[in-house]
Amino acid sequence: MEQEKRILLDCRDAALGYEGKPVWEHLSFQVHSGDYVCIVGENGSGKSTLVKSLLGLLKPLSGEIVRSPSLRSGAIGYLPQQTKAQKDFPATVTEVVRSGFLSSRGMRFFYTPKEKSTALMHMGKLGVLELKDRCYRELSGGQQQRVLIARALCATSSLLILDEPITGLDPTAIQEFYTMIRRLNREDKVAILMVSHDLRNAVEEANKILHLQKRVLFYGPAHDYMNSQAAGHFFHEKEQGRCKPTAGCHTVKLHMHKEDKS
Repeated sequence: MEQEKRILLDCRDAALGYEGKPVWEHLSFQVHSGDYVCIVGENGSGKSTLVKSLLGLLKPLSGEIVRSPSLRSGAIGYLPQQTKAQKDFPATVTEVVRSGFLSSRGMRFFYTPKEKSTALMHMGKLGVLELKDRCYRELSGGQQQRVLIARALCATSSLLILDEPITGLDPTAIQEFYTMIRRLNREDKVAILMVSHDLRNAVEEANKILHLQKRVLFYGPAHDYMNSQAAGHFFHEKEQGRCKPTAGCHTVKLHMHKEDKS
C-alpha cells in the first residue's frame, strides 16, 4: 500500500517561466505512483512550460520541483506533440523503440541484450511487435503513438508524461489510445500525467484533474472537478468561444448541450 502512495513529483510553490518572466506562480501539487492526472487549462496558458519544467528541461524561477529517486535523470517517459518532421522520421519501429534507452545508456554505443529484450516486450505489450521491421513513417497515426509509448516505457516504469497525445488521431484510434493508457495505469501501475483538451475523456479516464490558469485553480479527484468553480469557468470560456476550435472544445460543447436538454 505504501508503494501506491509514493510521491513521484512534488511541485512546491514553484514559479515557472523563461528569462526571469514567470508563466506560472505559486504552483504546488504532488503526483503519486499509480496516479492518472489530466492537466487542463485554456489554450496558450503555458502548459508546455509546465511539462518542460517537470522533465527538468527548465529550472524553476523560484520554489522547487522534487523528483523521487526512481525518477533519476532521464527516467521519465515522455510523449511529446509530434511534428511533421518527427512523423516522417526514416527509422524502423525497432530503432525508434530502442532509442528510449538513450538517456540511460551513457557512453555505450550499443544496446545490451536486456535492453533489446525489454524493447521487444514493450512492442508486444503495445501491439506493434509485428511492425518491428517496418519504417516508422509508413505507419498510421495510431500505430505511431503506440510505437512512441513503447519507446517511452523503455525509459521508465514509473511515470509517463503525455502532451496532447490524441491530436490528429481519428475517433477509433483515440478510443484505442485511451484503452491502452488505462491498461498501463491500472494493470502495470504506471503513473500518467497527460496534458489534454479532451475534457470529457479526461474526467472519465483520470483519477485526478489539475486545472491551471497562472496558478492552480483545482487539483483533486476527477469526480469532484465537474462540480468545482474551475470547471464552471472553463466550460463558460469554451461556450463563449474564447478557446481555439479544437476537437476537445467541440467535445465539451456537445457534452454540455446534452446535459442542458436533459
